[in-house]
Amino acid sequence: MSRPLELVSLVVPVYNEEQVLPLLLARLSQILTQLPCAAELIFVNDGSRDRSAAILTEAAARDQRFKVIDFSRNFGHQIAITAGTDFAGGDVVVILDADLQDPPELVGEMIERYQAGFDVVYASATSGMARPGSSGPWPPVSIG
Repeated sequence: MSRPLELVSLVVPVYNEEQVLPLLLARLSQILTQLPCAAELIFVNDGSRDRSAAILTEAAARDQRFKVIDFSRNFGHQIAITAGTDFAGGDVVVILDADLQDPPELVGEMIERYQAGFDVVYASATSGMARPGSSGPWPPVSIG
């Protein structure tokens, strides 16, 4: 069974992530070209006190697929996810943490699983997986 998919929404809650955002944005930009459909990225700045909001606003000005929700204060991770999913316009929503705890490179495989008929697809830590382009490990992940 193959499910049609026109748009995937990636929701990324962000809190004080200015150090990792350039790497995250580069990796997300790279995977967007490999997805089987169009994508929108919804970054929810959860009241960051660093330059996270400015970095995201600059990225959104360069790429119309990037959207930013900017909270006036910190409301918490779950509220940020809820705001992002409420705003999402995609056929499916993928939630990623901004700190790269969730490897963006797995989004394509997650979409494949959804298209194969899974209603819920998530990644969980396993052992034995290395980060692409690096000798360092992630918390390794399996798709279920």
